[in-house]
Amino acid sequence: MHNDLHGLSLSTDSTEAADAFDRATMAYLKYRTDAGRHLGAALRADPDFAFGHVLRGYFNLLAYNQANMQGASEALVEARKHAGRTTTREAAHIEALAKWIDGDLDRTLDIWEGIFAEHPHDVLAFRLHHFNAFWLGRPDTMQAEIEKVFPHWSSELPGWGMMLACRCFAHEEVGNYTLAEGAGRMAIEVDPGDLWGAHAVAHVLEMQGRRSEGIDWLKRLEPNWEGANNLKHHLFWHRAMFHIERRDFDNVLALYDRGFRDLKSPLTQAMPDMYIDVQNAASMLFRLERHGVDVGNRWVELADKAEARIGDCLSAFTLPHWMMALAAAGRTDAANRMIEAMRAFGRGNGTVPRLVGRIALPICEAVLAHRQGKYESTLKHMRPILSDMYLLGGSHAQQDVLEQLFVDSALKAESANDVRLMLERVAGRHPVPPNRRVGYAAAAARYAH
Repeated sequence: MHNDLHGLSLSTDSTEAADAFDRATMAYLKYRTDAGRHLGAALRADPDFAFGHVLRGYFNLLAYNQANMQGASEALVEARKHAGRTTTREAAHIEALAKWIDGDLDRTLDIWEGIFAEHPHDVLAFRLHHFNAFWLGRPDTMQAEIEKVFPHWSSELPGWGMMLACRCFAHEEVGNYTLAEGAGRMAIEVDPGDLWGAHAVAHVLEMQGRRSEGIDWLKRLEPNWEGANNLKHHLFWHRAMFHIERRDFDNVLALYDRGFRDLKSPLTQAMPDMYIDVQNAASMLFRLERHGVDVGNRWVELADKAEARIGDCLSAFTLPHWMMALAAAGRTDAANRMIEAMRAFGRGNGTVPRLVGRIALPICEAVLAHRQGKYESTLKHMRPILSDMYLLGGSHAQQDVLEQLFVDSALKAESANDVRLMLERVAGRHPVPPNRRVGYAAAAARYAH
């Protein structure tokens, strides 16, 4: 057996496989596109490498795409076939993969927590936990777990910058901006190409309304993103978010077409319906239209992809964004089919079906009603679940589009109580007052008294 880059045992006798596995791990932590290539090399060097197959399953699931479930299940079969010589830690990873495939994400998180409680240098268990806790709307869990493992880390360990970046993001999401910013800037000092660190600091600057700093921060770091995966697109989206707050709509559209929704880019062509890209695009088009910006036919290609993904409910937070595209393109029949598919999915067992049926479904019904001008209906769908929307995951910056959906409907329905309700909610959570935020300024001017 060999050890990984953190000294943890790997169930392979192949030096080549172990080295390639380490490269795949680091590429994953750094959001680089070559992670899969390195993992492929590891499995070619040792086809019986159980933990390598687990990582293949994890990589399939990270795309939140129903089409990848077969690949994840096949990887699990291979991992179990070769599990006879795995360590206890690797066996726990096999179980975590199985529970993730089954949709029992609560149990999956528990297993990963157990792994890095015993092995705090298991970066895969920690980083996958951080990722999934985020998409389940659990920032307190993210913060608690980074603080448990952080004392076991130092600058001598590979992945130190990643830990700093995760600390930054977890603390930003719970409002500890000073600690967060310090950790994030340290991550960039360790590695200027750390996309998660760049992203986490961008969130701090967004929440504090430091828009010029945010634009400069991302422009300065952009040259370090060569070879990055789709998180690079999300960073361009963050830059556009700073511009939209300055009502610089031309720059927002330019960043849309040449940054986060460049249909000609190799990244977009390789994964044209990647969940984070869809969220970026739909949420920005929605915001732009609120300000009277003509977005042309940009909704159409998103609606095409949304229609092809009806019934795929693995990413609960993405569903309202798919619905935005279908509704904006006037595809009512497809939108209704999507709602029925969500209703059926929501009757299933597991963590995500519960979220889809209870929260994502009424939000999608609200999105469709809003586009059809049925603003009272939008409010009716959303009021009961306003306090639970965070459970769909997404950051404060990402959840904001759902809050804007509500406040826009309240304004158009002339429902003063609902406008004030949302103004109070966002004011209680966001350090920048509503009258200084472009999506809420009109509502604040009219009703904040």
